[in-house]
Amino acid sequence: MAGRVTQAQVARIAGVSQAIVSLVLNGSDSVRVSPETRKRVEDALRSTGYTVDIMGRRLRGKTNQILGVFTYESVFPSGVADFYRPFLLGIEQEAEAQGFDLLLFTSPGRKDGRRRVYEGETNRLRIADGCVLLGRHNDPAELARLVDEQFPFVFIGRRDSPSGPVSYVGADYVASTRDVYEWMWRIGHRKIALLSVPEENEPTLDRRAGYQAAARKHKKAPLVIVADDPERALRGARENQATALLVESMAMADGIKAYVDVPKDLSVVVLGDPDPTQQPSHAVPTSDTDWSMFRIPRTEMGVRAVRMLIELVNGGKPKSVLLPCEIHEGSTTAARN
Repeated sequence: MAGRVTQAQVARIAGVSQAIVSLVLNGSDSVRVSPETRKRVEDALRSTGYTVDIMGRRLRGKTNQILGVFTYESVFPSGVADFYRPFLLGIEQEAEAQGFDLLLFTSPGRKDGRRRVYEGETNRLRIADGCVLLGRHNDPAELARLVDEQFPFVFIGRRDSPSGPVSYVGADYVASTRDVYEWMWRIGHRKIALLSVPEENEPTLDRRAGYQAAARKHKKAPLVIVADDPERALRGARENQATALLVESMAMADGIKAYVDVPKDLSVVVLGDPDPTQQPSHAVPTSDTDWSMFRIPRTEMGVRAVRMLIELVNGGKPKSVLLPCEIHEGSTTAARN
Protein backbone atom coordinates (compact mmCIF):
# COMPACT_ATOMS: atom_id res chain seq x y z
CA MET A 1 0.00 0.00 0.00
CA ALA A 2 1.66 3.26 -1.18
CA GLY A 3 2.15 6.18 1.21
CA ARG A 4 1.43 6.31 4.93
CA VAL A 5 -1.39 3.99 5.95
CA THR A 6 -4.25 5.75 7.76
CA GLN A 7 -6.66 4.46 10.39
CA ALA A 8 -9.50 4.95 7.87
CA GLN A 9 -7.82 2.52 5.44
CA VAL A 10 -7.31 -0.04 8.22
CA ALA A 11 -10.98 0.34 9.20
CA ARG A 12 -12.16 -0.36 5.64
CA ILE A 13 -10.02 -3.52 5.39
CA ALA A 14 -11.26 -4.78 8.79
CA GLY A 15 -14.88 -3.84 8.05
CA VAL A 16 -15.22 -1.68 11.17
CA SER A 17 -15.48 1.99 12.00
CA GLN A 18 -12.38 4.17 12.45
CA ALA A 19 -13.42 4.65 16.07
CA ILE A 20 -13.05 0.88 16.70
CA VAL A 21 -9.53 0.95 15.18
CA SER A 22 -8.62 3.80 17.51
CA LEU A 23 -9.99 1.89 20.52
CA VAL A 24 -7.89 -1.16 19.66
CA LEU A 25 -4.74 0.94 19.14
CA ASN A 26 -5.17 2.80 22.43
CA GLY A 27 -6.12 -0.29 24.42
CA SER A 28 -9.21 1.51 25.68
CA ASP A 29 -11.66 -0.32 27.96
CA SER A 30 -14.36 2.36 27.74
CA VAL A 31 -16.15 0.43 24.99
CA ARG A 32 -16.04 -3.36 24.81
CA VAL A 33 -14.63 -4.70 21.56
CA SER A 34 -15.35 -8.37 20.88
CA PRO A 35 -12.36 -10.72 20.48
CA GLU A 36 -13.38 -11.44 16.86
CA THR A 37 -13.52 -7.75 15.96
CA ARG A 38 -10.24 -7.03 17.76
CA LYS A 39 -8.54 -9.84 15.81
CA ARG A 40 -9.80 -8.47 12.46
CA VAL A 41 -8.40 -5.04 13.32
CA GLU A 42 -5.07 -6.46 14.50
CA ASP A 43 -4.78 -8.57 11.32
CA ALA A 44 -5.48 -5.48 9.21
CA LEU A 45 -2.87 -3.47 11.14
CA ARG A 46 -0.25 -6.15 10.53
CA SER A 47 -1.09 -6.64 6.86
CA THR A 48 -0.91 -2.91 6.09
CA GLY A 49 2.20 -2.20 8.20
CA TYR A 50 0.35 0.60 10.03
CA THR A 51 2.55 2.71 12.33
CA VAL A 52 1.37 5.02 15.08
CA ASP A 53 1.60 8.78 14.47
CA ILE A 54 3.83 9.65 17.44
CA MET A 55 3.40 13.42 17.32
CA GLY A 56 -0.33 13.02 16.85
CA ARG A 57 -0.49 11.00 20.06
CA ARG A 58 1.43 13.71 21.90
CA LEU A 59 -0.97 16.39 20.65
CA ARG A 60 -3.92 14.30 21.88
CA GLY A 61 -2.34 13.99 25.33
CA LYS A 62 -1.31 10.35 24.89
CA THR A 63 2.03 8.86 25.89
CA ASN A 64 4.35 7.31 23.32
CA GLN A 65 6.11 4.90 25.70
CA ILE A 66 9.31 6.72 24.71
CA LEU A 67 11.80 8.17 27.20
CA GLY A 68 14.49 10.58 26.08
CA VAL A 69 18.13 10.65 27.17
CA PHE A 70 19.93 13.98 26.77
CA THR A 71 23.63 14.46 27.58
CA TYR A 72 25.38 17.81 27.83
CA GLU A 73 28.67 16.09 26.95
CA SER A 74 29.33 13.55 24.21
CA VAL A 75 28.93 9.96 25.41
CA PHE A 76 30.77 8.06 22.68
CA PRO A 77 34.46 9.16 22.56
CA SER A 78 36.95 6.75 24.13
CA GLY A 79 37.28 7.33 27.86
CA VAL A 80 34.17 9.46 28.16
CA ALA A 81 32.16 6.48 26.92
CA ASP A 82 33.56 4.42 29.80
CA PHE A 83 32.37 7.06 32.26
CA TYR A 84 28.83 7.26 30.87
CA ARG A 85 28.40 3.55 30.05
CA PRO A 86 27.19 2.44 33.54
CA PHE A 87 24.58 5.23 33.59
CA LEU A 88 23.32 4.21 30.15
CA LEU A 89 23.29 0.52 31.09
CA GLY A 90 21.05 1.27 34.06
CA ILE A 91 18.78 3.50 31.98
CA GLU A 92 18.45 0.90 29.22
CA GLN A 93 17.91 -1.97 31.65
CA GLU A 94 15.06 -0.26 33.50
CA ALA A 95 13.42 1.26 30.42
CA GLU A 96 13.24 -2.18 28.82
CA ALA A 97 11.86 -3.70 32.02
CA GLN A 98 9.16 -1.01 32.12
CA GLY A 99 8.24 -1.36 28.43
CA PHE A 100 9.60 1.98 27.22
CA ASP A 101 11.73 2.75 24.17
CA LEU A 102 14.69 5.10 24.48
CA LEU A 103 15.49 8.07 22.27
CA LEU A 104 18.99 9.60 22.50
CA PHE A 105 19.16 13.36 21.96
CA THR A 106 22.70 14.21 20.93
CA SER A 107 22.27 17.92 20.22
CA PRO A 108 18.83 19.54 19.88
CA GLY A 109 20.57 22.92 19.73
CA ARG A 110 24.04 24.39 20.08
CA LYS A 111 25.29 27.75 21.25
CA ASP A 112 28.91 28.74 21.79
CA GLY A 113 29.91 25.14 21.10
CA ARG A 114 27.74 23.78 23.94
CA ARG A 115 24.79 21.46 23.70
CA ARG A 116 21.39 22.97 24.40
CA VAL A 117 17.97 21.52 25.11
CA TYR A 118 16.23 24.36 23.32
CA GLU A 119 16.57 25.24 19.66
CA GLY A 120 15.16 28.74 19.48
CA GLU A 121 11.90 28.54 21.40
CA THR A 122 11.40 24.83 20.76
CA ASN A 123 11.93 22.12 23.36
CA ARG A 124 12.62 19.16 21.08
CA LEU A 125 12.70 16.79 24.05
CA ARG A 126 8.90 16.88 23.85
CA ILE A 127 9.04 14.18 21.18
CA ALA A 128 9.50 11.88 24.19
CA ASP A 129 7.15 11.49 27.16
CA GLY A 130 9.91 12.68 29.46
CA CYS A 131 13.70 12.79 29.57
CA VAL A 132 16.69 11.75 31.66
CA LEU A 133 19.37 14.48 31.62
CA LEU A 134 23.08 13.89 32.27
CA GLY A 135 26.12 16.11 32.24
CA ARG A 136 28.48 18.06 34.45
CA HIS A 137 28.23 21.32 32.51
CA ASN A 138 24.48 21.85 32.35
CA ASP A 139 22.75 25.19 31.82
CA PRO A 140 20.83 26.32 34.97
CA ALA A 141 18.63 28.61 32.86
CA GLU A 142 17.49 25.65 30.76
CA LEU A 143 16.66 23.60 33.85
CA ALA A 144 14.62 26.53 35.19
CA ARG A 145 12.74 26.72 31.90
CA LEU A 146 12.01 22.98 31.92
CA VAL A 147 10.67 23.31 35.48
CA ASP A 148 8.47 26.26 34.45
CA GLU A 149 7.09 24.25 31.53
CA GLN A 150 6.40 21.30 33.85
CA PHE A 151 8.10 19.00 31.34
CA PRO A 152 8.83 15.63 33.00
CA PHE A 153 12.60 15.24 33.45
CA VAL A 154 15.03 13.70 35.91
CA PHE A 155 18.62 14.85 36.24
CA ILE A 156 21.33 12.36 37.12
CA GLY A 157 23.21 14.33 39.75
CA ARG A 158 21.90 16.78 42.34
CA ARG A 159 20.68 19.99 40.77
CA ASP A 160 18.86 23.04 42.12
CA SER A 161 16.67 25.57 40.34
CA PRO A 162 15.11 28.86 41.49
CA SER A 163 11.99 27.92 39.49
CA GLY A 164 11.07 25.04 41.76
CA PRO A 165 12.05 21.50 42.76
CA VAL A 166 14.14 19.48 40.30
CA SER A 167 13.73 15.72 40.22
CA TYR A 168 17.15 14.13 40.47
CA VAL A 169 19.03 10.97 41.42
CA GLY A 170 22.43 11.84 42.78
CA ALA A 171 25.40 10.41 44.64
CA ASP A 172 25.61 11.45 48.28
CA TYR A 173 28.86 13.41 48.04
CA VAL A 174 28.34 15.08 51.42
CA ALA A 175 28.15 11.81 53.35
CA SER A 176 30.79 10.07 51.21
CA THR A 177 33.37 12.85 51.64
CA ARG A 178 32.66 12.92 55.36
CA ASP A 179 33.19 9.14 55.50
CA VAL A 180 36.53 9.44 53.70
CA TYR A 181 37.69 12.09 56.19
CA GLU A 182 36.68 9.79 59.08
CA TRP A 183 38.60 6.91 57.47
CA MET A 184 41.77 9.06 57.25
CA TRP A 185 41.28 10.16 60.86
CA ARG A 186 40.96 6.55 62.05
CA ILE A 187 44.30 5.59 60.47
CA GLY A 188 46.12 8.43 62.17
CA HIS A 189 45.97 11.50 59.92
CA ARG A 190 45.41 14.79 61.71
CA LYS A 191 46.19 17.24 58.89
CA ILE A 192 43.69 16.37 56.17
CA ALA A 193 43.34 18.83 53.28
CA LEU A 194 40.76 19.08 50.50
CA LEU A 195 41.93 19.85 46.97
CA SER A 196 38.87 21.36 45.32
CA VAL A 197 38.31 22.26 41.68
CA PRO A 198 37.80 25.99 40.92
CA GLU A 199 34.09 25.61 40.17
CA GLU A 200 30.96 26.38 42.18
CA ASN A 201 28.66 23.60 41.02
CA GLU A 202 26.56 21.25 43.15
CA PRO A 203 29.04 18.30 43.28
CA THR A 204 31.88 20.59 44.35
CA LEU A 205 29.77 22.34 46.99
CA ASP A 206 28.54 18.99 48.36
CA ARG A 207 32.06 17.54 48.68
CA ARG A 208 33.21 20.73 50.37
CA ALA A 209 30.27 20.64 52.78
CA GLY A 210 31.02 17.04 53.76
CA TYR A 211 34.69 17.82 54.30
CA GLN A 212 33.97 20.91 56.41
CA ALA A 213 31.43 19.03 58.55
CA ALA A 214 33.98 16.32 59.32
CA ALA A 215 36.70 18.85 60.11
CA ARG A 216 34.38 20.72 62.51
CA LYS A 217 33.48 17.46 64.25
CA HIS A 218 37.16 16.92 65.07
CA LYS A 219 37.69 20.59 65.92
CA LYS A 220 40.16 21.04 63.05
CA ALA A 221 40.40 24.14 60.87
CA PRO A 222 39.38 23.23 57.29
CA LEU A 223 42.34 23.16 54.87
CA VAL A 224 40.67 23.81 51.51
CA ILE A 225 43.03 24.27 48.56
CA VAL A 226 41.45 25.54 45.34
CA ALA A 227 43.82 25.04 42.42
CA ASP A 228 43.95 23.67 38.88
CA ASP A 229 47.72 23.10 38.83
CA PRO A 230 49.27 20.08 40.63
CA GLU A 231 52.47 21.88 41.66
CA ARG A 232 50.56 24.78 43.20
CA ALA A 233 48.17 22.37 44.93
CA LEU A 234 51.05 20.34 46.34
CA ARG A 235 52.77 23.51 47.55
CA GLY A 236 49.59 24.45 49.43
CA ALA A 237 49.38 21.01 51.02
CA ARG A 238 53.01 21.16 52.18
CA GLU A 239 52.65 24.69 53.57
CA ASN A 240 49.79 23.41 55.73
CA GLN A 241 51.75 20.24 56.66
CA ALA A 242 48.95 18.02 55.32
CA THR A 243 49.55 14.28 55.49
CA ALA A 244 46.38 13.30 53.61
CA LEU A 245 44.83 15.00 50.60
CA LEU A 246 41.24 14.48 49.43
CA VAL A 247 41.14 15.29 45.70
CA GLU A 248 38.12 16.00 43.50
CA SER A 249 39.79 15.57 40.10
CA MET A 250 41.51 12.40 38.92
CA ALA A 251 43.67 14.53 36.61
CA MET A 252 44.93 16.48 39.62
CA ALA A 253 45.58 13.27 41.54
CA ASP A 254 47.64 11.97 38.61
CA GLY A 255 49.57 15.23 38.51
CA ILE A 256 50.34 15.20 42.24
CA LYS A 257 51.56 11.59 42.07
CA ALA A 258 54.17 12.73 39.54
CA TYR A 259 55.72 15.10 42.11
CA VAL A 260 55.50 13.25 45.42
CA ASP A 261 55.86 9.71 46.78
CA VAL A 262 52.28 8.47 47.31
CA PRO A 263 51.43 7.19 49.90
CA LYS A 264 54.82 7.31 51.69
CA ASP A 265 54.93 11.11 51.88
CA LEU A 266 51.29 11.92 51.24
CA SER A 267 48.12 9.83 51.28
CA VAL A 268 45.74 10.69 48.44
CA VAL A 269 42.04 9.79 48.13
CA VAL A 270 40.03 10.62 45.00
CA LEU A 271 36.50 11.78 45.79
CA GLY A 272 34.78 9.74 43.08
CA ASP A 273 35.55 7.58 40.05
CA PRO A 274 37.60 8.89 37.13
CA ASP A 275 35.56 11.45 35.17
CA PRO A 276 37.02 12.18 31.70
CA THR A 277 34.59 15.10 31.26
CA GLN A 278 36.65 17.14 33.75
CA GLN A 279 40.14 16.11 32.64
CA PRO A 280 42.23 18.38 30.44
CA SER A 281 43.15 16.96 27.04
CA HIS A 282 46.85 16.80 27.96
CA ALA A 283 46.26 14.71 31.09
CA VAL A 284 47.95 11.30 31.03
CA PRO A 285 46.17 9.05 33.55
CA THR A 286 48.21 6.56 35.57
CA SER A 287 45.91 3.67 34.74
CA ASP A 288 48.05 1.19 36.70
CA THR A 289 47.45 3.05 39.97
CA ASP A 290 45.02 1.46 42.42
CA TRP A 291 43.61 4.74 43.66
CA SER A 292 41.93 5.02 47.03
CA MET A 293 38.52 6.52 46.25
CA PHE A 294 34.80 6.27 46.67
CA ARG A 295 32.86 4.70 43.84
CA ILE A 296 29.74 6.32 42.42
CA PRO A 297 26.79 3.90 41.93
CA ARG A 298 26.26 4.91 38.30
CA THR A 299 24.23 1.91 37.11
CA GLU A 300 21.83 2.14 40.06
CA MET A 301 21.49 5.89 39.47
CA GLY A 302 20.39 5.17 35.88
CA VAL A 303 17.84 2.60 37.05
CA ARG A 304 16.39 4.89 39.72
CA ALA A 305 16.25 7.84 37.31
CA VAL A 306 14.05 5.88 34.89
CA ARG A 307 11.72 4.76 37.66
CA MET A 308 11.39 8.31 38.90
CA LEU A 309 10.81 9.64 35.38
CA ILE A 310 8.00 7.17 34.71
CA GLU A 311 6.33 8.31 37.93
CA LEU A 312 6.51 11.91 36.69
CA VAL A 313 5.12 10.95 33.27
CA ASN A 314 2.20 9.32 35.06
CA GLY A 315 1.44 12.50 36.99
CA GLY A 316 3.66 12.10 40.04
CA LYS A 317 5.28 14.94 41.96
CA PRO A 318 8.97 15.91 41.66
CA LYS A 319 11.23 14.08 44.10
CA SER A 320 14.92 13.56 44.71
CA VAL A 321 17.16 10.83 46.09
CA LEU A 322 20.85 10.58 47.01
CA LEU A 323 22.51 7.17 46.85
CA PRO A 324 25.46 6.10 49.04
CA CYS A 325 28.92 5.60 47.52
CA GLU A 326 31.25 2.71 48.32
CA ILE A 327 34.74 3.44 49.66
CA HIS A 328 37.56 1.58 47.91
CA GLU A 329 40.70 1.35 50.07
CA GLY A 330 43.32 1.38 47.34
CA SER A 331 47.10 1.64 47.44
CA THR A 332 47.41 5.45 47.61
CA THR A 333 46.75 5.74 51.36
CA ALA A 334 48.75 4.59 54.35
CA ALA A 335 48.38 4.77 58.12
CA ARG A 336 50.07 7.63 59.95
CA ASN A 337 51.82 6.99 63.24
